[in-house]
Amino acid sequence: MRIAIAASEAAPFVKTGGLGDVLQALPAELARIPGNEIVLFLPYYKRIKYHSDTPVTFVGSFSMGLSWREQYVGLFKLKSRKKKLQIYFIDNEYYFGRDSVYGDYDDGERFAFFSKAVLACMNYIGFEPDILHCHDWQTALIPVYFRALYQSRWPSTRLIFTIHNVEYQGKADPAFFEDTIGLPAEYKDILSFDGCLNFMKGAIALSDRVTTVSKTYSQELKYPYYAHGLDGVLAGCGEKLTGITNGIDVDVYNPQTDSALSANFSAKNLKGKAENKLALQRELGLNEAPDVPVMAMVTRLVGHKGIDLLTYILHRLMDREVQLVIVGTGDRMYEQLLAGMAASYPGRFSMNLRFDPKLASCVYAGADIYLMPSKSEPCGLSQLIAMHYGTIPVVNATGGLKDTVPPYNPQSKDGRGFNFQSYNADDFLAAIDRAITLYYNDKKAWNDLMRRDMEFDCSWKAPAQEYMALYQSLL
Repeated sequence: MRIAIAASEAAPFVKTGGLGDVLQALPAELARIPGNEIVLFLPYYKRIKYHSDTPVTFVGSFSMGLSWREQYVGLFKLKSRKKKLQIYFIDNEYYFGRDSVYGDYDDGERFAFFSKAVLACMNYIGFEPDILHCHDWQTALIPVYFRALYQSRWPSTRLIFTIHNVEYQGKADPAFFEDTIGLPAEYKDILSFDGCLNFMKGAIALSDRVTTVSKTYSQELKYPYYAHGLDGVLAGCGEKLTGITNGIDVDVYNPQTDSALSANFSAKNLKGKAENKLALQRELGLNEAPDVPVMAMVTRLVGHKGIDLLTYILHRLMDREVQLVIVGTGDRMYEQLLAGMAASYPGRFSMNLRFDPKLASCVYAGADIYLMPSKSEPCGLSQLIAMHYGTIPVVNATGGLKDTVPPYNPQSKDGRGFNFQSYNADDFLAAIDRAITLYYNDKKAWNDLMRRDMEFDCSWKAPAQEYMALYQSLL
């Protein structure tokens, strides 16, 4: 099967969040399936273009219209021995030769250019896909341009659009349609929603299938609380909308091989877990207390990650015999509040206002309990990484957290963590207390839970097969 994938980021080239992790792992897993030929298109950002560790070959260039503009399109290909997975970078110095990835005033124009250029580049290299799979709002105009300009050329191509986070939809003033998109007027009607243009709405309407990154999230998006205005559009999709729960790259996130750790370990030999805990306590200035549970968060400090719940209960939480580590940046209000709280608990609360992948690995490996009280979570990768490193998650039962962390049952001893059912600080604290109680009172059950989490298959193998079944159903 010939599969084209388009996204705005993919590790290790550029990553700002979970999308980058997904687009590193999913194409690679699909390429391992016999008979597949995968091409991945990414913007040729400045941080990729001028990075000497990314060897590329120049494929070609051409001019492309974007409404009244004529823009240069350069195409480069990653030098790789992987014949079944080819990675292409779309070059335009004006749009992508910047320090930023997102957040510029003209992001709509930048990714309208990228969306149209993806199709033009496939045409340029003669790649006619069976499946064209687009990810999030930055590529949401691809289905629109495809229906308008390429449907007759590639009548057998089927379109998949995946929503990773519905909060960001790609909205623009109606005048953007004539000024930048430049398609026949009927497509403006398809894109129009709630007084503006909405890229994601257009992709939902014109794709053959719409997926989300967990099964529960696909159902939640039919309700106003979660859908950020698109609940009516998504509720009307019927069977066209489905959820496939993400995995993680278990070669990248592997406690047996992770070079950032003080000691590697596995489910069969947990000795290294204790060594990483002691090393983490030493590095962060925590009291060296091997029997005290270390709770951790590696997160953006923003409201929908449940930071408001944490700050509400934090002083009560620290009345327990626990330690707390937080790594991340975000809203200045939360940064200042948590930094001030940490100062009240020297040796017990370490607040690290930075993005540090090496430290993150050490936290996943050295902590005992991972806190993830998100108000909404399309899938979540942190809880999967934590489990793979033997750190037990405490989560709000929403989105992918509900799908991946069934609650621990003290009678049957099954489950993979602790959860709470309503977005409430006291319920969150009660779930933490259940985890602490098991940690202190039944070490055998705790270690069995750790091993079960580490042995849980959270790789991309099963999700990739689900995507293949979806692709094949369309063909």
